[in-house]
Amino acid sequence: MITLTVCNHKGGTGKTTTAIHIAAALGLSGHRVLVIDLDPQGFLTRVMGVPEPPEEHSVLALFDPARSLREVRRHTVGGFDLLPSSTAMTRVMRQLNRPTDVLWAKEALEQSGLDYDVVIFDTAAAITVYSLNALVASQHVLVPVTPEYQPVLGAEQTAQTVQLVREKLNPTLFPPLFLFTQVDARKRAHQLYRRYMRRRYGDRVLEAVIRTSASLARSYEDGSTVFTREPYSRGARDYANVTDELMRRILQDREAGAVPNWSAPAPPLQEMRP
Repeated sequence: MITLTVCNHKGGTGKTTTAIHIAAALGLSGHRVLVIDLDPQGFLTRVMGVPEPPEEHSVLALFDPARSLREVRRHTVGGFDLLPSSTAMTRVMRQLNRPTDVLWAKEALEQSGLDYDVVIFDTAAAITVYSLNALVASQHVLVPVTPEYQPVLGAEQTAQTVQLVREKLNPTLFPPLFLFTQVDARKRAHQLYRRYMRRRYGDRVLEAVIRTSASLARSYEDGSTVFTREPYSRGARDYANVTDELMRRILQDREAGAVPNWSAPAPPLQEMRP
């Protein structure tokens, strides 16, 4: 089973859109996919048209030792299964203050016996106990990043968090892969930051990108994805290509065996800022 966290400490980078459409693309390819919405704001849950669930049938079941994931209702939407968010996550987060509270998701998945090919965690744009749970439970990380100053800075901070989690909590976590989103090739700043990230992170940056697209900018809350709404659009083609490359890169990492030595670089140079 492949476990993947989609995260960036900076919001507005297409993180949730990426989690949804990678899951949908994998589902269309015949993979059994579970998406776990670990964002207390629950944007992914709302976009997929899933109503507010009872706490015991939400992602909070991961943090309840009395419940097994097998007992929790999962919603089939957009070609994948979804474990929805809950508004009670903010309240519960205040109670998750022990060092071992970063292990709940990992243990719940390991003990569930669920038969999925891929599990994808969607996380908030912040370092919280929930995002740390996702990283501890994952083997792989995808960082969506718009090629602009603030998102690039957020991506580099996220890379540093991944490195810290790997050193202290999860030695099986691979270095993150980076995905450019909302790319406008006409913008000089986008060209500069794309070159910067590729120079800084090398082959950890995916070749495929997500371009600006009207099909992705539209907001729906009916459980549909760009693959069902506009299957021949730029957005659908881009996410299909990204998913193919992502899975290929993940398999390459896993075939390589040992997690390579890697340290997160420093934040981007100030002179890069337009």
